[in-house]
Amino acid sequence: MLNKRQGQLHLGAFIYFTGHHHAGWRHPESGVEKMFDIEWYKRIAQTAERGKLDMIFFADLLHLIYPSRAAAGMLDPVSLLSALSTVTEKIGLTATLSTTYNEPFNAARRLATLDHISGGRTGWNIVTSQVDTEARNFGRDKHPEHATRYEMAQEFVDVVTALWDSWPQDSFVMDRESGTFVDESKLRIAEYQGQWFSTQGLLNVPRPPQGYPVLIQAGSSEPGQDFAAKVGEVIFTAQSSLEAAQDFYRKVNEKLLAVGRERGSLLIMPGLSPILGSTVEEARRKERQLLDLIDPQEAVMMVSGMLQTDLSGYPADGPLPEIPDPVEASNGMKSRVQLIMDLAQKERLSITELGRRLLGARGHMQFVGTPEQLSDLMEEWFHGYGCDGFNIMPPVLPGDLDDFVQHVIPELQQRGLFREEYEGATLREHLGLTEPTVIVSHKQQDAVKPSR
Repeated sequence: MLNKRQGQLHLGAFIYFTGHHHAGWRHPESGVEKMFDIEWYKRIAQTAERGKLDMIFFADLLHLIYPSRAAAGMLDPVSLLSALSTVTEKIGLTATLSTTYNEPFNAARRLATLDHISGGRTGWNIVTSQVDTEARNFGRDKHPEHATRYEMAQEFVDVVTALWDSWPQDSFVMDRESGTFVDESKLRIAEYQGQWFSTQGLLNVPRPPQGYPVLIQAGSSEPGQDFAAKVGEVIFTAQSSLEAAQDFYRKVNEKLLAVGRERGSLLIMPGLSPILGSTVEEARRKERQLLDLIDPQEAVMMVSGMLQTDLSGYPADGPLPEIPDPVEASNGMKSRVQLIMDLAQKERLSITELGRRLLGARGHMQFVGTPEQLSDLMEEWFHGYGCDGFNIMPPVLPGDLDDFVQHVIPELQQRGLFREEYEGATLREHLGLTEPTVIVSHKQQDAVKPSR
């Protein structure tokens, strides 16, 4: 019998192309023909809101992955979520935005705008980007090193939050008779000079309704955890076993205490990609159907790319060869590389099996079974302090999100693990997060020096 834990699960719907399964777009029930159609995204957002999920969560990539496949294009998430804010009322709207290939002022303005037009429902998934292809798209020869990117990200967030604080909501006077629009004594110049980013000015959008959009960090590497402990409010991670999740949960909360934050102030939400059926046999048939759509050569290419090692000369049905320091050699997602190595060793997967597993859920946990069994797993992870909730990654859209909302949400509600109605109106309220306050009072022209 599990020890009961206070509170309920937090759930997001992570929307990625036409589904997270690499070959899901080829499935006869995928919506691939509509992946650039706003009506399709409206349906997805409204389905997630009907399930009372905390948020929909959009990834963003700043390069073309496979020109011949469904990953050939991706709509800008901030623009897309702006449109979706007008056809939803409660659900949070989280956009991915890179700190490596953007400017803080533009990011602060776009995210503040989305928070205003959505009534305080915005989240910012803070990423540092991944590959040299993205660097070349922005006129740079090489992607910055992993540790450097997180140093840049810290400065980026410092500048953005200072800009959000520069025009407080209570500065508005709007006195028609006197002609006073704002109390200028309450405006705060965001003056910041860093190694990579600097600013000296006021944002031309008032402070967001939530104070700040919810700050979300995606990644599990050591620098990523340190960064999340300093600035994050939600961390999106990838663990495939309860033991690994519990270890990660403990480690992150220890880091919070080390930087003076309270345990539990950073919500941990691993990715979970469910393949559901009314019976286990039905779910397994669906899994096999999807696996059969993956070309074995693509599976080998996937592992080769992730480990930055050409595996084409090794038997595809043989084990992963010894690779010297693949985690250290990676300049992309180091934590994901470590998970791949651990998965291959633990389950003794062949190169093809490993590649297909990765292409099935992009390295995140994949579940195959019934809604009741999935609810059992989610309950065990939650009460076992492996997570605070999950970011649900439908393998095929829109059907797998429909199934989750129709069959899993009622089961979780019946167990008291998930809300039946929204109690708040903002994403912060859904997640139980407090609004950040401006700690220091500044007069006009006073300089803001963000804490480092």
